[in-house]
Amino acid sequence: MSLDYLWHGFAVALTGQNLLIGFIGCFIGTLVGALPAIGPINGIALLLPIAYSMGLPAESTMILLASIYCGAEYGGRISSILLNVPGDAGAVMTALDGYPMAKQGRAGEALALSGLSSFVGGILGSIGLALFAPMMAGLAIGFGPAEYFVLMVFAFATLGSMVGSQPVKTLIGCTLGLMLATVGLDATSGAYRFTFGEAELGDGIEFVVLVIGLFSISEALIILEHQGRGFTVIRELGRMTARMSDIMKVRGTVLRSSVIGFVVGVLPGTGASVSSAISYTTEKRLSDTEGTFGKGDVRGLAAPESANNATACGAFVPMLTLGVPGSGTTAVMLGALMLYNIQPGPMLLTERPEIVGGLVASLFVGNFILLALNLPLVNIFARVLTVPNWLLVPGILVLSIVGVYSTHASVFSIFLMLGIGMAGWLLRKAGFDMAPIILGFVLGRVMEVNLRNALAISGGDVAILFSSTICNVLWVMAIGVALVPVFLSRRAKRRMAAAADAASHAPQ
Repeated sequence: MSLDYLWHGFAVALTGQNLLIGFIGCFIGTLVGALPAIGPINGIALLLPIAYSMGLPAESTMILLASIYCGAEYGGRISSILLNVPGDAGAVMTALDGYPMAKQGRAGEALALSGLSSFVGGILGSIGLALFAPMMAGLAIGFGPAEYFVLMVFAFATLGSMVGSQPVKTLIGCTLGLMLATVGLDATSGAYRFTFGEAELGDGIEFVVLVIGLFSISEALIILEHQGRGFTVIRELGRMTARMSDIMKVRGTVLRSSVIGFVVGVLPGTGASVSSAISYTTEKRLSDTEGTFGKGDVRGLAAPESANNATACGAFVPMLTLGVPGSGTTAVMLGALMLYNIQPGPMLLTERPEIVGGLVASLFVGNFILLALNLPLVNIFARVLTVPNWLLVPGILVLSIVGVYSTHASVFSIFLMLGIGMAGWLLRKAGFDMAPIILGFVLGRVMEVNLRNALAISGGDVAILFSSTICNVLWVMAIGVALVPVFLSRRAKRRMAAAADAASHAPQ
C-alpha cells in the first residue's frame, strides 16, 4: 500500500495559503461548535458559497471545510461543559459528566482534558483515514454503474436504521431529498421535471441554495422561536490544565473510544451522535464499577470526546473512496466537490491526489492547530456563549443572503432559499432531521445516473443489478441492515412484556 499521496498532500497542506486557510477554518469551526445547536453543518453551509465565489482551488476549499468540521467537533464540548447544552448532537454525551465536573469547580480541568481527548481521537482517526482510504479505493475500483446503484440502496438502508431514533421520519427525509434531486432538465429525455414553468429551475435546485435554506435559515428561525430561553454560564473555570492522574486514568478509555469512533464513522449514515453514545455506554459497562459515571467521572468525559473526533475522520473514508457520505456534514462536503465538477470515488485518489492527500494531511495539521488554540484560548471561545440572539440571527441571515447571491447572482435563488428555510423550520418542528434530506439530494443524483447507465449497458434488463457478487453482497447487507433493527426492537418489546407479566403475577 503506497502512501505517496499523503506526502504529496502534506506539500499541499503546508503551503502558506493553505496553512492560513486551515487556521481560519479551525478558529471559525471552534466558534461555531461552541454556539449551542449550531453545529458544523451550519458553519460549512454558510462559508461554502463564500469560499467558492472567492475562486479558491478545490483542495483549498476542502481544507477549509474539513478544518471547520473538526473545529466544530472540538468546540461542541464548550457549551456542553459550561452550559449543559450540547453544541451539536455529537456533544450530548459530553454533558453527562462534563457539566457535573464544572459544577464541582473543575470546569477548566474538564475543558483541558476534553481538548486532549479530542486531539488524540482526531490524530488516531486521521491515521486510520490515511491507511484505510487507499485500501477501500482499491476494493472499489471493480465497481460499475450497477454496483454503485446498489451501494446507494445500501446507504439509504443504513440511514433508515441508524440515523436518529425515528427511522420512518429519516426515510421520509431521504425521499424528500430524492424528490428534490429530480427537479430540472432530464438529461436523457430533454423534458423539464417539476419546474412548474419557472425557467430558473431548469438546472435544478442548486446545492448551495438548498443547504443554506435547510440549515442556516431554519436554524435562525429556531433561535428566534426560543429566544426567551435563558442559560446559566459557568464562568469560574478554575485551573486550565488537566491533572496527570486524570490523563493516566483515561488513556485506555481514549484509545478504545477512538477505535469505536473511527469504525462507526466509516459506516454511512451514522455520525458523531451514534459513536459518542456507543463509546460512552461501552466505557460505562467496562469501567463504572463505583457508579461514578454521570457524576463527573473523567472517563465519561473523555470517551465521547475522543470518539466524535475520530468519527469525523472516519466519515471521510466512504465519501472520498465511494462517493457515499459518512455523515450529514460530509454530505455537504460531497456537494462542495460536485460544485467543482469533481466526482468522488475510487479513481479520485489517483486522478486528484492533491485533493485527497491535502485533505488528509490538513486533518493532521488541523488537530495540532486546534490543540494549540483550544488550551490557551478557551476563555475567549467561552465568551461566544454570551452572544445575544439579536446579533446572532441577523448575522446568520446576512451571511446566508450574501453567500447565495455571491454564488448565483440571482434574486430568485434568495427567495427560493428563504422558502426552503421556512419549509425546513416546519419540518424541524415536526421532528424531522435535515441531514437525511441533504443525503437523499446528493445521493439521489448519483443514484439516478448510475441506474440509467446500468440499464443502458444491459439494454433495459434489471437483472444487471443482481449480476455480480458485489451487487448481491450489497443487497444482502442492505436487507440485513433494514430488518435487523426491526427484529431487535420487537424482541425487546416481547421481553419487556414478559417482564411486566411476570411482575404482575409475582406474590405480593
